[in-house]
Amino acid sequence: MSGNTHKRYPAELKQRAVRMYAEMRPDQATDWAAMARVAELLRISTAETVRKWVRQAEIDQGARPGTTSEESAELKRLKRENAELKRANAILKAASVFFAAELDRPGQ
Repeated sequence: MSGNTHKRYPAELKQRAVRMYAEMRPDQATDWAAMARVAELLRISTAETVRKWVRQAEIDQGARPGTTSEESAELKRLKRENAELKRANAILKAASVFFAAELDRPGQ
């Protein structure tokens, strides 16, 4: 089952998983082993989910390059706003065409 884990897992669980990873990492042979152990303990479907959370936390903290959660949220908001403005613009254009045609009709 793939998809957006934002809706399936609460933010508190994600934060806890990231903290647990940081605490367990020194005791594990690899990053992946630590992530797998956290996933197992917290009953998260896969270690890949924990890996994504850890990497995003590293980006948000400035330890890794990439798009922060805040930037992603702002980009999503701007895209939504842009789509709304495009819809409004299309409606206004259609209304403009309609009223221009009404004004051009003779004898009214």
